[in-house]
Amino acid sequence: MDPTTLASAHDVDFSLVGLFLRASFIVQAVMVGLIIASFWSWAIIIQKHILYRRARADAEEFEAAFWSGEPLDELYDHIGPAPETSPQRVFAAGMTEWRRSHRSDGRLIPGAVARIDRSMDVAINKEARGLTGGLTYLASVGSASPFLGLFGTVWGIKTAFEEIAMAESSNLAVVAPGIAEALLATGLGLLAAIPATIFYNKLTDDSEELISGYEAFADEFNTILSRQLDAA
Repeated sequence: MDPTTLASAHDVDFSLVGLFLRASFIVQAVMVGLIIASFWSWAIIIQKHILYRRARADAEEFEAAFWSGEPLDELYDHIGPAPETSPQRVFAAGMTEWRRSHRSDGRLIPGAVARIDRSMDVAINKEARGLTGGLTYLASVGSASPFLGLFGTVWGIKTAFEEIAMAESSNLAVVAPGIAEALLATGLGLLAAIPATIFYNKLTDDSEELISGYEAFADEFNTILSRQLDAA
C-alpha cells in the first residue's frame, strides 16, 4: 500500500468521540437517540430491580404477619387506613369490603364473597400496573434500537460513498472513516437493544411471579372468609 495513504489513514481520529464528531447530522442524531435510550433503559432496569426486591421483602413480611395467628380484624386495624405495601393494600381492599358488607344487625349482605373478590382483583390490578410500568419501554428499545442503528449505518455508508465520489479516490484514508462512522451507529443500536431485551424478559418474569403471589394470597384470603361464612 502507498506509504502516503497509510500516513493519511493514521492521521484520522478513529476514537469514538472523533467518529461521532465527524459523522453527519442524521447519524449524530441517531447516535444521541440510542445513547439516551440506553441510559434510560438502565435507569428503568435498576429502578425495577430495587422495586422488586423490596416487593419480595414486603410480601414475606406480610405473609408472616398474616399467618401468625393474629385475628384478621386486629391485623387490619394495625395496618391502618393507609397501607404502605402492596400486600397490605390487597388485604385492606378485601377487609374493607368485608366490613362494608355487614348490616347494622351484624348479618352479611348477600354476595359479599363475590364483592370481596372483585375488590381484591381491582387492588391487584393497580399493583400490577405499578410493577409492570416501564417494561413496555424496554421492549420497544429492544426491538427498535437495532433498526435505528441500521438506519444510521445505511445513512453513514451513503455519506461515505458520496465523499468517495467527490474525492475521486477509494483509498483507505477516504473509505475507512465513513465506514467506521456508519458501523458505530450499528454498535450503539446493539448496545441499547441487547440489555433491554434481556432484562425485559427477566423483569417480566419477576413481575408475573409477584403478581401471581398476590393472586394466590387473594384466593387464600377468600377461602378463609368463605369458611367463616359457612361456619356462621
